[in-house]
Amino acid sequence: MSATIDTTIDTSIDAVVVGSGPNGLAAAVRLAQAGLSVTVLEGAETIGGGTRSAELTVPGAVHDLCSAVHPFGVASPFLASLPLAEHGLEWCYPEIDLAHPLDDGSAGVLVRSLDQTCAGLGIDGGAWRRTFAPLVANFDDLAADVLGPILRWPDHPISMARFGLRAGLPATVLVRRFKTPQAKALLAGSAAHIFRPLSRPATASVGVMLTAAGHRHGWPVAKGGSAAITSALASVLESLGGTIVTGHAVRARADLPEARLTIFDTGPAAIAEILGEELPARTRRAYRRWSYGPGAYKVDLAVRGGVPWANESARRAGTVHVGGTAEEIAAAEAAITSGQMPERPFVLVAQQSVADPSRATGDIHPIWAYAHVPAGWDGPGEQVVIDQLERFAPGLRDRIVATSVRTPDDFEAENPNYVGGDIAGGANHLSQLVGRPRWSLNPYATGAPGVYICSSAAPPGAGVHGMVGFHAANRALAWIRRGADPQGG
Repeated sequence: MSATIDTTIDTSIDAVVVGSGPNGLAAAVRLAQAGLSVTVLEGAETIGGGTRSAELTVPGAVHDLCSAVHPFGVASPFLASLPLAEHGLEWCYPEIDLAHPLDDGSAGVLVRSLDQTCAGLGIDGGAWRRTFAPLVANFDDLAADVLGPILRWPDHPISMARFGLRAGLPATVLVRRFKTPQAKALLAGSAAHIFRPLSRPATASVGVMLTAAGHRHGWPVAKGGSAAITSALASVLESLGGTIVTGHAVRARADLPEARLTIFDTGPAAIAEILGEELPARTRRAYRRWSYGPGAYKVDLAVRGGVPWANESARRAGTVHVGGTAEEIAAAEAAITSGQMPERPFVLVAQQSVADPSRATGDIHPIWAYAHVPAGWDGPGEQVVIDQLERFAPGLRDRIVATSVRTPDDFEAENPNYVGGDIAGGANHLSQLVGRPRWSLNPYATGAPGVYICSSAAPPGAGVHGMVGFHAANRALAWIRRGADPQGG
C-alpha cells in the first residue's frame, strides 16, 4: 500500500509540514494521530528526502540515492510504534552486519550477537564486551534518551551515564582500549560517521551508538530499497487522513498555506530565508550562523558477481567500511575537515543485495559507496573511490558493468538540505552537537507562534529514525494544548 500523492492544497488545514523526508513524515503522522488535518509539501516530484531509491546503473538493479542501512530505523521508538509492516515495510538482515577489511586480508567483523563478535575479536573480545555489553543490555532505554533533546534530564540517567562515559571521549582515545588493529578499525570506522576529526571530544558518540544498535537490533536494509521506509510512512499518514503534495517548493512565505502549525523539515537557513522578520531576531541569527560540514562523493556500481573482497567475511557483510587502520581513518577525517582531499579517503560501502536479493538483477549486484570529501569538493572522485575498493578487493574493476556518480554539488541540487554535499545536515562540531539548531530547552520551537523545525539540524540529528519529527510534533501539540502561547512554544 502506498499513499496517494495529491497535487492540490487544502486551504482549511490544521498543520503544514514542509519536506517529506522521514522526519517530516514522522511529524505529519504524529500530528494526524492527534486528530489534526495535515498536508505535507514536497518540492521534488517524489517523496522521501534522503530515503529515495532508483535504477541508477542497469535496469533492474535498485540503488539507494542516499541513506542505505538503517540500524536506527529499527531502534527508533516512534517508528517501532507504527504498523509499518502492514504498510509494506520489511526489514532484511545480512548474515554479517559490518566488516572492516585491512591490507593483510583480515577484517574486524561485527554481527548482531555480542558473544560471536567478541569471539571473533580474539584478545580484544573481553575489552569489546566491557565497552558495549552494559549499553546493549539496556539499549532500548538508552535509545529513548539518546534519540531526543540533549539539554534535558534523561529518563534513564544510569544508562545515559554509562553511554556518556564512552561517547564523550575522542574516538582516538576510546580505540586505545583495544590492542588489535581489527578491533581498533572496527570502532574507528563507525565513529567516522560523525564527519569530524576523530581526535575531538565526543567523536566516539556515533560509533558507540551504532555499534550498540548493531548488537541489539542489527544493521538492516529495507526490502526493495530505502524508499520503502517513506512509502510506508506516507501510507500510514494517508490512513490517518493526511495528504502529500509533491512538486510544491516552499521558497517564500507566500508558498505556505495558512495553518495553525507549520513544521519545517529543512535546514535552519532556509527557514530564516522563508520567514524572515517573523522569526525572533535571536532565532534568525542562530539559524543564519548554522554551519555545514564535509561532503559526500557517491559512486554507485553495478558489479557482476558482487565485490571480490579479499576477506571472505566482507563478501557476506551488508556494510563494509573501507579506509584501512584506525590511524588512517583518523588522518583522512582530519584532512577533509580542513578542506584537503586525502589520497585514500574513508569510504562507506553497502551491499544491500546480500540481505535483499530483490535489489540485484541476475548476477549483477548494486553496490552503494560514498567517500567523505571536503565540502563542495569538485575533483574527479570516481577513480579515487574505486581505487580504495580495489585495494581490498583485487579484480573489482574487471567486474564493473556500469557506474553512476553523485558529487557534493549533485547532492545539494537534488536535496537543498545537503549544503555542499553535507548529508548530515550540519557540521557536527561540539557546539552544534549540543546546541542544535540553537541553544534552547525547546530546540524544535523557532520562537514564531506555531512554527517548528524537525530536520536533522535539530536533536538528535541525522539518521533515518523519525525521532526529530516525533519530538517536534509533540512540542507543537503541547503548544496547542496550552492554548497557543504567543511566545511560540
